[in-house]
Amino acid sequence: MKEITPVISATGLYTPPETISNEELVVSFNAYVELHNSRNAAAIAAGEVQELQPSSAEFIEKASGIKSRHVLSKASTLDPECMGPRWPERSNDEISIMAEIGVKAALDALQSIGRDPKDVDAVLCAASNMQRPYPAMAIEIQQALGIEGFAFDMNVACSSATFGIQTAADFIRAGNARSVLVVSPEICTGHNNMKNRDSHFIFGDVATAVLVEAKDIAPARHWEIVGTRLKTVFSNNIRNNFGFLNFATPETIGTPDKLFVQEGRKVFKEVVPMVATMIVEHAGDLGIDPTSLRRLWLHQANSGMNRLISQRVLGHEADEDESPTVLDTYGNTSSAGSIIAFHLHNSDLTAGDTALICSFGAGYSAGTVFVRKVA
Repeated sequence: MKEITPVISATGLYTPPETISNEELVVSFNAYVELHNSRNAAAIAAGEVQELQPSSAEFIEKASGIKSRHVLSKASTLDPECMGPRWPERSNDEISIMAEIGVKAALDALQSIGRDPKDVDAVLCAASNMQRPYPAMAIEIQQALGIEGFAFDMNVACSSATFGIQTAADFIRAGNARSVLVVSPEICTGHNNMKNRDSHFIFGDVATAVLVEAKDIAPARHWEIVGTRLKTVFSNNIRNNFGFLNFATPETIGTPDKLFVQEGRKVFKEVVPMVATMIVEHAGDLGIDPTSLRRLWLHQANSGMNRLISQRVLGHEADEDESPTVLDTYGNTSSAGSIIAFHLHNSDLTAGDTALICSFGAGYSAGTVFVRKVA
């Protein structure tokens, strides 16, 4: 029986039109700090409430490399009395907002190669936070696109897209599908604590899509999937405790741990060597010299992390051509980050170039997808 070879045929991107600069975000955050400290002045003086400290655009860029981010709801996110996205709740007969932006990214991928949605066999919605437990967001995206077959959600936090690519490739190798959409709608502002100085600047909103197909139906210009590898190691250093079981302990609903929380320094110290070692070892197993990689499309969480990982893989500090960043204008978009970098910065590679898509995040989780340009 002839082995079926999976490839990446196309990628798609939906970018929300509204943006928030660091300067705008700092004005909002510092106004919130003033309100908080004023309203709690007596409790702060008594040592019962902690006084909040202001932020600055310089601090944000130095800590993360982020300069701005795209969002789905700008006005409410910048409102010191709100500090988060707001929009009218949609009825069950309307498409959900997460499915809506996922469909836009999927159509961008399909239309780029003239592929009809009816030619797709499966949809994986791979994202860090689902809008609801069920019915699956993937099935709603599938229905909106008019795709038959099957669909399901998967969540491996910031590594969801690379985990989705390997899952799609495995379906194709096994003959269970010939064309699979991996869609990552990431409404990250919905789970960010905009009132926390250490994290209020981190996230942005976006949606990406990757079309994984059998090589014999792919367009002439595509990406060979040379190899994929997944890794997970349990850690509490990145966590979000929001879930349906919060109903069982209503007294803790709304506490900070029901949003994104992390021990940033611990994450940096532990994840950088884990991911760099994983990349180098996986490359070696595939017979690839990691220092020869044409480009690294890394998870877009922190510029310092990417700089160190690239250096350990390539043997020197990578320039923008070797390891392009979208973090400065998109912020951290969880599982979508490495896919945005791949989508926006791959057209100049030539046939035979070997490169890497890599994501890493909560779990800990990490995924490596080595690809080679064809035609």
